[in-house]
Amino acid sequence: MTDTNAPSEGERPPLAYLQFDPQGWLDAIPHGRALGIRCTGIEEGRARLEMPYRADLVGDPETGVLHGGVITTLLDTVSGLAALSALDRLRSMATLDLRIDYMRPASPEETVFAEAHCYRLTRSVAFVRGLAHHGDPEAPIAASSASFMLDTGSARKARAGETPS
Repeated sequence: MTDTNAPSEGERPPLAYLQFDPQGWLDAIPHGRALGIRCTGIEEGRARLEMPYRADLVGDPETGVLHGGVITTLLDTVSGLAALSALDRLRSMATLDLRIDYMRPASPEETVFAEAHCYRLTRSVAFVRGLAHHGDPEAPIAASSASFMLDTGSARKARAGETPS
């Protein structure tokens, strides 16, 4: 039997982001679901998310500004999704390094948008840059730089003496 989804010779294999539902992936992450993060776009090596403002996510009740951890989570999540979308197949991964530069507080009552681009991919690490903003990337709330270790499940299995699948 022939696999009609298999790439023909010389053709690139299907991209990971075409093989899964990005919103389903977000909803499967407990903190992504709890924060109400929604996928607004995905393409090869790029992802866009949004997170509506909610009073229970405020870090400073006097100003109504969102907690910095919420912005960090949003940037880590969009960066991971961008890394995943750059892969040719679904692979396990983990955040190896995440740096956040906060440029201004998130405005109260406004949706936060995040976008990320996987700009370099090696056999074992994905490198990603991201931005959080209120709709204008030229006026960022925060910028991020992240790296993700790929195939973390296979490495764990190898250390445990199991054969990776």
